[in-house]
Amino acid sequence: MKKILLINTGGTFNKVYNELKGHLEVSTNNSAIEKILSVSFRDNVDVEIKGILYKDSLELDDEDRELLLKSMDDYEKILIVHGTDTIDITATFLAQYAKDKTIVLTGAMKPFSIEPIEATSNLSISLQFLQNCNEHDIFVGLHGLVEKHHKIKKNRQIGKFEVRNLNEV
Repeated sequence: MKKILLINTGGTFNKVYNELKGHLEVSTNNSAIEKILSVSFRDNVDVEIKGILYKDSLELDDEDRELLLKSMDDYEKILIVHGTDTIDITATFLAQYAKDKTIVLTGAMKPFSIEPIEATSNLSISLQFLQNCNEHDIFVGLHGLVEKHHKIKKNRQIGKFEVRNLNEV
């Protein structure tokens, strides 16, 4: 099995409470991901973790997305931890350029440091899907779903991701 690249860009998934400043901020390490992998997967997956950007997704721009794209050159299967607010924009951007790759973007609406269940579930489901998928495309894995990126959307009224109505696609 080929090694999977897991890219950490930050997002709510990685936010921690800064007691000195009194607010949540994106952590600049991979500790949440490492903890999930060590408990949920142990040695059952060959993953290289690469932390880049460490931003809230609302702060990402196309230069950041180009850096993201360049960081995955040597890999065919990539899992990206990304903020949920602009996950669709990044997925659409990657779909234009990463034709020979299988990419799953995931994240969390609640920080791992506050409520670890959602982040753990999203990362685990996405990684399992990626291990078994042989189709080159861009997917989003959140809230028990892993779908092609254009088939999933964030429902801001109920605070979760869901499959788009076929009339919207």
